[in-house]
Amino acid sequence: MAQTSVRENLLRIQERMNRAAARAGRKAEEITLIAVSKTHPASAIREAYEAGIGHFGENRVQEWEGKRAGTEGLGATWHLIGHLQSNKAARAARLFHSIDSIDDFAIAQRLDHARAEAGIAEKLRVLIEVRVAPEETKSGVEIRGLSALAERIVDLPQLEFAGLMCIPPFLEQAEQVRPYFRRLRELREDVGKKLGFALPVLSMGMSHDFEMAIEEGATEVRVGTAIFGTRSKIGNC
Repeated sequence: MAQTSVRENLLRIQERMNRAAARAGRKAEEITLIAVSKTHPASAIREAYEAGIGHFGENRVQEWEGKRAGTEGLGATWHLIGHLQSNKAARAARLFHSIDSIDDFAIAQRLDHARAEAGIAEKLRVLIEVRVAPEETKSGVEIRGLSALAERIVDLPQLEFAGLMCIPPFLEQAEQVRPYFRRLRELREDVGKKLGFALPVLSMGMSHDFEMAIEEGATEVRVGTAIFGTRSKIGNC
């Protein structure tokens, strides 16, 4: 995709974000746009960065390892938004600024240990992914186990527990997704009260429903297709 096209797409998305924020009485500047760059080459990431995007989301550790050399020199923030396998945790702890899909304490422990072993002074930001709908194919901690997981993660010294993330069911009518976003916001408030401090991050909303997510309080939205166009397969990562 040409750079001008990425820029045009970004302008359209920003305008939609502005309108959604205004409807909710919020400031668009409070919402971070994460460009979902999975399956897109490093050249596309560079185009998006030059167009003004500073946060990027990848789904797989191995894929990111294969193309990160092509993004050298970019002052971007890199998020892992896909499910993390335990055998990839040590590598992920060194490669990303944020792991946005924690759903298991053992994974969190591996990240904590790896961060310490790497001697990285800055804490690794993490979000807990919550399964807001009973879909067996979706990852994420079940709602009933959320508080217990959060209480254990905050004790890990190398991790900064910042908030919650979800991937709701894909529904043609975006309005039908609203209850799932509202539920995640309520869960964040509940967990924050139990922990005794506010959780700043609520990561929810993708290309087809991010406006609804913003109206329900999203602080980060993850947009891929609306920025880069249709995804293509890259290698076997």
